[in-house]
This record gives sequence, structure tokens and C-alpha cells, in this order.
Amino acid sequence: MIDVYTWPTPNGHKIHIMLEETGLPYQVHAIDIGAGDQFKPGFLAISPNNRIPAIVDSEGPKGKPYALFESGAILVYLAGKTGRFLPEDIEDRYLALQWLMWQMGGFGPMLGQSHHFMNYAPEKLPYAIDRYAKETRRLYGVLDKRLAQAAYVAGDEYSIADMAIFPWSRSHKAHRIDLADFPSVRRWFDIIEARPAVARGVQVLAERRRQGAHNPEQWKNLFGDKQYQKR
Repeated sequence: MIDVYTWPTPNGHKIHIMLEETGLPYQVHAIDIGAGDQFKPGFLAISPNNRIPAIVDSEGPKGKPYALFESGAILVYLAGKTGRFLPEDIEDRYLALQWLMWQMGGFGPMLGQSHHFMNYAPEKLPYAIDRYAKETRRLYGVLDKRLAQAAYVAGDEYSIADMAIFPWSRSHKAHRIDLADFPSVRRWFDIIEARPAVARGVQVLAERRRQGAHNPEQWKNLFGDKQYQKR
């Protein structure tokens, strides 16, 4: 059994999708990041950076419970555990890992900043919005060029690299991206979205996703109280 500590965010969805794709039995533990669950001692013992997702595998590498945090590391671990979605061929494996790191280091963080300054920041800062909007568009261009060369990000086979990138691309409209401008991404997006396991994965805790403005406590837990006070 995999215990997954998570919330319905792109990083959470990566792991939900992988678990659904592999068929591993898992139990969901909701970590409400607006309520501050990520700062509780029990969660910090598993994820010291107070970020979701994290997992505990009851049958770890030595037959004992094993905890991991960081979504990229969890994807690699689950791929190793199941022998799926990470190629065995050394060149293909590192191609997948390169694109996984690209998502972890760029496509996720930069889109996250874009989302924040476009949709949440208490002050609309043209410089920040323009900077991250341009970087978001550049990254989509990189992805589109790659997907013009191959069916999936890491080649002919679907992999954890696709699982990592797709959840972030689901918010393209909120990031002012029209997928019509990136036809190869559009093709890939439609294929991934149609996978039954992906459809199930993005629905994990979907009913808990908060709608509307954040109250002061939620804002503090998500972004820090100083920004909320400027509103």
C-alpha cells in the first residue's frame, strides 16, 4: 500500500496519475495547504520542505516503510518499483530524466510564478507579469519543438516525463497560452488527457479544490501574511 499525502495541485496530480497508471494500491491523505496542514509535525516528518506530495511505501526497498518527498523523486521511485514508464535503455532513460528535470526546474516553477502574478498577486506588477508570461511562452515553445520530433516527450513511449509535464499544462488558459499556437503540444495534450488513468488521477481530491478568494488564514498559509495585508 502506498500512502500518498497530497492536494489537488499539478504536483499532486503527477503522483495520482502515476499511481493510477501503474495500478498500485494507494490511500489518499488530504493535506489541505490552505488550512496549513503542510506545517503539522506529522507531515513535516515525511516532507521536511513542507510541500506536497509525499508518500510512504509500506513495502519499501528493504521491506520496511519508506518515505519520500519531491514529486520528481517519487515518480522515479515508483517507476523503479514497478518497472514501468521509465525506459531500460540507458540513452532513452536519461532522455526521459532530462525532460523530467526540465519540468522540475523550469516548466513547473516558471508557470507557477506566472500563475501567481497573473491571478493571485495583490498588486498587478507589469514587470513581473510580462517576465513570467514571456518565459512561460518560451517554455511552451521548447516543448512544442520537442513534440514535433516525437510522439511523447521522451520519444515513442509514454513516460514519467509526460506525467510530470501534463498537469502543469492543464492551466494553459490561466497562463494566457493558446494551444492553437503550439500544435504539437495540442496533439500531445489531447492524447494524454484522453488516457483513462490520467482522467482518474486529476480527479483525486478534485471536490476539495477551493473556489473563490482566499481568506486571511488561507492566504498566510499559501503565500505569507504580508502579501495579503497589501491587498
